[in-house]
This record gives sequence, C-alpha cells and structure tokens, in this order.
Amino acid sequence: MRRAVAPSDVTLCPTRAWSLVLLVLGAGLLVAATTRAENLLLTGATVHTVSGETIPAGQVLIKDGTISAVGKTVSATGARAMDLAGLHLYPGMIALNTDLGLVEIGAVRATRDQSEVGEFTPEVQSWLAVNPDSELLPVARANGVACFQPTPQGGVIAGQSGLVALDGWTIEEMLVKPAIALHVYWPSAGLDVTPREQGRSRARSLEEQDKERREKVKEIDDFFQEARAYAKAREAAKEGDNFLRVPSWDAMLPVLRGEVPVTVHADDARQIRAAVQWAATNRLKIVIAEARDAWKVAGLLASNNVPVIYNHVFTQPPRDTENYDVQFAAPAVLQKAGVKVAMSLSSYRASLAKNLPYEAAQAAAFGLPADETLKTITLYPAQIAGVADRLGSIEAGKDATLVVTDGDILDIRSNVKRMWIAGQEINLENRHTRLYEKYKSRPRAP
Repeated sequence: MRRAVAPSDVTLCPTRAWSLVLLVLGAGLLVAATTRAENLLLTGATVHTVSGETIPAGQVLIKDGTISAVGKTVSATGARAMDLAGLHLYPGMIALNTDLGLVEIGAVRATRDQSEVGEFTPEVQSWLAVNPDSELLPVARANGVACFQPTPQGGVIAGQSGLVALDGWTIEEMLVKPAIALHVYWPSAGLDVTPREQGRSRARSLEEQDKERREKVKEIDDFFQEARAYAKAREAAKEGDNFLRVPSWDAMLPVLRGEVPVTVHADDARQIRAAVQWAATNRLKIVIAEARDAWKVAGLLASNNVPVIYNHVFTQPPRDTENYDVQFAAPAVLQKAGVKVAMSLSSYRASLAKNLPYEAAQAAAFGLPADETLKTITLYPAQIAGVADRLGSIEAGKDATLVVTDGDILDIRSNVKRMWIAGQEINLENRHTRLYEKYKSRPRAP
C-alpha cells in the first residue's frame, strides 16, 4: 500500500518529500513487476487450447507472463497453484475491424476520432488515437475480449491499424503490434437504376455512374503505382543525395514489400471480385473485411488464399430473394470452401464489442463447426493480425493472455470469472458492475 506524503514533509523538507515520493513509486513499480513475474499454476479447469485438443481438468503453468507448459499434469516447482475446478480456460478473444477505443459516444462529435480528413492518408496510425481511459474498454474486457484492432475510417485509403491490448495506462503500454493492416475502402459497385423522374435534370445516367466508379478504382491503382515509383526512386537514391522524403509514400513501403497486408473493405460480390483481381495483379497480400456477399465468391477467395473478417452475422438479408438465414450461415459456407474466417461485429458501435462471442455463436447455430467457431474469435484473428506466435491459443511459449469462464464462452449465460493479459491478472470491474453495485441496494418501496 502506498504511503501518502504528509503536508509537513513537503513544507519542512522538500528534498525528503521527493525522496519519499520516489521511494513509494519505486515500491509500487516493484510490486507490479513482482505480480507480473509471478509463477502461477492454473489447475482443474477444462483447458480449451484451440490449436489442439481440449484437456479436461488440465493444468497451465505461467512464468514471466508467458505460458511455460500445458498438459494434464505439469511440473511446477515453486509456482503458486490456483484451483479452477469446474471452470473453463480459453485464450483471450481478439476483436478485429472495430472502432473500439476510437468512439465513446456516437452522438458527441468530440468523442469520435475514427476518421481523418483526406481521401488518401496511408500515414495515419489509428492506434495513436485510442483513448486508454474509455469506459467501453473495461466493458469489452469483462466479457473476454483481450485485444482489438482500432480501424480507421473515412476516405479511400484511410490509414493503418495496429493491435491493441485491453490493459495499460498508455497506448504505448497497450500496443501489441503496430501496423498490422493498411485499410482500403473499395468503391461501390452498385448503380442507381431508378428511372429519371420528370424535373430531375441532374440525375446521372448509368453510363456516368459507371464511368465514375471506374475512375475511383483507377485512382486506387494509380496511387499504388506512384508508391512503387517512389520506392524505386528512394532505393536508387545514393547516400548524400538530396532525396525528398514523403511521409505518405514512406508509409506505403512495408505494404509494397508484403510486410503489411491490405485490408479491403467491401460488401458486394462485385467489389470483392474486383479487389481480389487487383491484388493478384499487383502482387499484394489482402484481407477482405465486412464481406457481406463473400459467401457468393467463396471459391475465388479460397483459391487465392484470401482470409475474411466477417461483420454481417446479424445483418438483414439485403435482397428479398435471399433466405432469412443467409447471413447467419455465410461463415459456414466460407469455412466449408476453405476460407479462413475471423468473426467481427455486425455493428461498428464500440459499445457492442462485448458481444463478439455471440456473433460467433450465431454462426455456430447455423452450421459452423464448434472448433472452427472458437478459432474465428481467437486463433484466426491472431493469424490475420500476424501475432499467432504470441496470441490466439493456449500453447507453451505464447503470452499468458487467458480467460476463465463458468461455462461455454459462446453461451450468453456464461460469465467471465478471471482474466490475464500477458500474465497480469486483470480487474474485471467496469461501469456495468459499478452501476449494479450502486443500484442493487437501493431503497425498496414498502
């Protein structure tokens, strides 16, 4: 417990006061480091490794924030044992393609920081805008979400996103990996076929609409070609040359080298086909996000090894010719075709990030196998984000980012009981629990 510095200490002896402050801060940091470095043996829980078999009454050894061993029985000399009998142990969930951390209250402009001015802004780094003090972060964390991808919006090339953990005082502490994707919003493929009404002289013809669409696609292609030209010029420049560096083009270099994938936001099947063909022509690694009609082109996505971040489980069918369950069953159709699917939210509302497991559960109810369903919110998002060596499953050598529940994590009746992020146990208190504690004891009417 920290010792408060008495007013007399400050008044009578400033040097002594500062020494006490530094001593207290140092002790606090030492306690935090000791807690994080504690060797811990979790026993008795059903261990859902995700990448392998499920182990009833298994054991997981945590050392220095990482998983040291997993099995039915584990040698753990000197480790503190924690009994989790009757509970379930999962890897922490990962929410991709969300505005969590960027939006607090949608109706209040000052709390929205998910978009930037300009059509082509690849240098934007969305994770720098995340608010570590957002009230929505603890709410998502309390339901098992351990990491998220704050996604930039606005414009055609909206910027880059990183992967952020739901633990830390600052964004520097929270950042798991910077620059996991460049976000491209593909131009709409739809045409307004409504007949021109009398007096609507400004209505555009189908030819005009098609020309505008093709021009927008060409702008994207031209931007990438210019970026390649810049990369060649920079590579050819000799030391000492007065080469003018451009931040937006510099941000494109890892994308062109294939180090950072391009996440293409597209719903219509025609958009997806065009984006896949464009990526193949330009030798780019892409991921399709939103992906409402991806089930229609599942074979194309599978043959080109293009993963999908699916955001439309609870979206109403867009066409009256489609079955009511077309979006419920879409992940199963994609999985059966061989497409890697990461589940995301049907709404960009940050307040609903906590519902991630229920999006996956709905897909499971309509044909997605149970083991695959669990991977859509753990292992596959980790693979798409390029952090599968650290997150997404319970394996030796990975970060001890774990969630304990009293039932199936996909069951809305289950509750998260404990959570660790990189070996640090997390307080699950949030605004919901505080309000519950406040009002459960309110005076009752006689």
